[in-house]
Amino acid sequence: MRAVIPYKQENAKSRLAPVLTLTEREQFVELMLRDVVCSLREAGVKDIDILATSEYSSLSDLDVNFVIDPADLNESINKYLERQDQPVLIIMADLPLARPEQVKAIISSEEDLVIVPGKGGGTNVLFIKEPAGFHVRYYGMSFRNHCTIAKDMNCSLRIYDSFLLSTDIDEPHDIVEILLHGRGLSFGYVQKKFELESGRARVKLTSLH
Repeated sequence: MRAVIPYKQENAKSRLAPVLTLTEREQFVELMLRDVVCSLREAGVKDIDILATSEYSSLSDLDVNFVIDPADLNESINKYLERQDQPVLIIMADLPLARPEQVKAIISSEEDLVIVPGKGGGTNVLFIKEPAGFHVRYYGMSFRNHCTIAKDMNCSLRIYDSFLLSTDIDEPHDIVEILLHGRGLSFGYVQKKFELESGRARVKLTSLH
């Protein structure tokens, strides 16, 4: 099997702008990507592709393949799937809470398709047994889209419910979850910049600078 990680570093994570500068956001997304790659490696996934619009010299030390495609997310992933003749795990680069045991559970599933829902109707992970006949439809309520596609194709489907894998880092309050549950490079990065403030309501993020 192969894993593919869609990745874009330029102008990354604009919704984190209230708490991180552009340079900090670009550093942060790279560290999250590295954490995802580490979890895949620890799960025994050997073949990892980074699907990007351009190559990144800062990632040259990673033992991964770069697939360069300037097309948008859906088009680039669908072209990628058409070329595959083995199961494919699509995992997003902003899932630093991913754990190797979760990856192992997903790729060992018997179903044709495994979906890990993201917040707000998104799709954070897809495991596709026969990728050449499948197509993705991200954006909007992509979780529902992919369930519908699986039904139309008569694919057996498993919904893998995981708090850690459903937590993609998009908003400042998402960083709270890294400080609470994280480890690895992204955890070390945000730990130097933020601390948690506990009150009567939800835990809040406070800048150290």
